[in-house]
Amino acid sequence: MKFHLTVDNWAAQKTDARAVRFDVFVIEQKIPVELEWDDMDEHCLHAVAYNEAGYAIGTGRLLPDGHIGRMAVRAAGRGQGVGAAILQALMAQARQRGDGEVVLNAQAQAEAFYGRYGFSRDGEEYYEAGIAHICMRHVFA
Repeated sequence: MKFHLTVDNWAAQKTDARAVRFDVFVIEQKIPVELEWDDMDEHCLHAVAYNEAGYAIGTGRLLPDGHIGRMAVRAAGRGQGVGAAILQALMAQARQRGDGEVVLNAQAQAEAFYGRYGFSRDGEEYYEAGIAHICMRHVFA
């Protein structure tokens, strides 16, 4: 699958990022809608991946404190390198602005995925919205 990424502020990415997150988190994973939205989106950089038809298939955000979050890829884009491209783009943005590390709260089932990109578990498993999560960290060399 061919796709391209954009990285921009919330004003530019809001419509497509929200649509992907709603489909993946609220509809597919049944996370309560009130837990999905917070007041941090407007302060973050957002990556959105689009397929060849211009349809948004994935998203993620980089918070001002170096956290990467809200990583989501629609089912049709999974296993195609979309999540990896989003993660690497957000990591590059963090490195470029001078962050010494990036941290994320991964769903436990995604630990191996993040591990492939240099993230290590930091702490014990915990539950958020009824889903097992772990904190993971990547320190830039």
